[in-house]
Amino acid sequence: MEYNSDFLVIGSGVAGLLFALKVADYGNVTIITKRNIAESNTANAQGGIAAVIAKTDTFDAHIADTHASGDGICNEKVVEMVVKDAPERIQELIDLGVKFNRNKNACDGPLDLHLDLCREGGHSHNRIVHADDLTGLAVEEALVDQVMNHKNITVFEDHIAIDLITKSTRLQRGMTVTNHEDYCYGAYVLDRNTSEIHTFCARTILLATGGAGKIYTYTSNPDIATGDGIAMAYRTGATVANLEFVQFHPTCLYHPDAKNFLISEAVRGDGGILINAAGERFMEDYSPLKELACRDVVARAIDSELKKRGDDSVFLDITHKDAEHIKTRFPNLYAKCLTFGIDMTKDPIPVVPAAHYMCGGVATDLCGRTNIQRLFAVGETACTGLHGANRLASNSLLEALVYAHNAAKQAIEDAKNFAFEDSPQLPAWDDLGAIDSDEVIMVTHSWNAVRRLMWNYVGIVRSGKRLERAKRRIDMIQAEINEYYWDFKITPDLIELRNIATVAELIIRCATHRKESRGLHYNIAYPEKNDERWKKDTVLRRPFVS
Repeated sequence: MEYNSDFLVIGSGVAGLLFALKVADYGNVTIITKRNIAESNTANAQGGIAAVIAKTDTFDAHIADTHASGDGICNEKVVEMVVKDAPERIQELIDLGVKFNRNKNACDGPLDLHLDLCREGGHSHNRIVHADDLTGLAVEEALVDQVMNHKNITVFEDHIAIDLITKSTRLQRGMTVTNHEDYCYGAYVLDRNTSEIHTFCARTILLATGGAGKIYTYTSNPDIATGDGIAMAYRTGATVANLEFVQFHPTCLYHPDAKNFLISEAVRGDGGILINAAGERFMEDYSPLKELACRDVVARAIDSELKKRGDDSVFLDITHKDAEHIKTRFPNLYAKCLTFGIDMTKDPIPVVPAAHYMCGGVATDLCGRTNIQRLFAVGETACTGLHGANRLASNSLLEALVYAHNAAKQAIEDAKNFAFEDSPQLPAWDDLGAIDSDEVIMVTHSWNAVRRLMWNYVGIVRSGKRLERAKRRIDMIQAEINEYYWDFKITPDLIELRNIATVAELIIRCATHRKESRGLHYNIAYPEKNDERWKKDTVLRRPFVS
């Protein structure tokens, strides 16, 4: 079946939902999301949104902090634009119904709303706007409510995109093959409930599929974070950049029954300290900023402590703070830790680093446009130039808001020049003799193999030899996946396996290319930063397919 709309949004995090709301008065919008509309990385974001609100803070300070975290390769124009647009985007969320924490004693700047502002690692001022310790969920719920009640927006839940469609798209033994084309026209999409594959066409296509944390064994990301948008865009011929910069969050809860549960950066911002199993505070040995150092510094410090001592975890201790303050400031963290038998007012919390955020992605301009016309990318799927080599805490939701706004303005203008009559006849999906698979073990085995090799060889600390081994192994795994993909009918697990293997390969290639250590990329063979040769982006594009 073929579906037509003016705007097609793939993904349902904050960037995709806000874009949909902004363009919905200018045409009909289709949102496809692989699970429930509210299931996204946004909903798991605990900390908040960085914005210059207080009179004691300045745009220049936020800009400087972002550049310091990005370690020399942030795009100056992007940083300035995003930082200066922040107050307006916060006001917009408030108008949409997001209830941020207030402080009657706060001395606000441009908004004068008495917002409660926190501080996180890498920030020189208190500037984190938050809704308790579940800011992402508060934003997601407000946007979902607006989207579900908009007459021009149709949501397809439990639908997973397979590949994007360009003018030259053809099907070859069940695989989508495209050359480098100027125009994207839509996507092939699998209905998870019926196993039917539909064609979705639109005048504008937005990728907002989130990150790729599930490429690693240990991650703070939900199961849906399999790099789908990055993989699809690359296969279509879109440029990707800076994928070697994978941010590992320093403090993921270490507990046998806990899955993907993050202990917010805000706990360290509120005075929490890191100690080893012997009860010794160690961050002062690694940075003068101690626990408030940027995430890459803290994650490597914890990794070093664990390897040096042979321990399973370190501990985040905030027990020296007043118990009622902890319960009030971190109500959800407190309640969640209690379910695992940890009272954070009395007990240090066991933590380990985990894959958390992709600073690289599909390369875009200031409006979220990719090098493929009609194809936009926003949120964690994109590489805008804001984060450089390391994302500053709480700049991610801010980036998603600003780029959703910019992309919507540009897409509304661009869509005036496109009509469905101008689109070529798109081929319907054809299984071409593919059969149902009775070898599910191949998918699960390959999935685990990708995640293990990425954790062991392309993790927090890398080396030339590890990267060489990783490339050889990912090449073999991809060959097996492609052979399997051609012969059997498409399933959600197979789509995600193909995508994590593609993004894993891209990360390995980017990491191998960068012969230095910068930000989140640390290679023991090249431990120093080299501005003369490597103060630049790492850019990849798929070779032309004949």
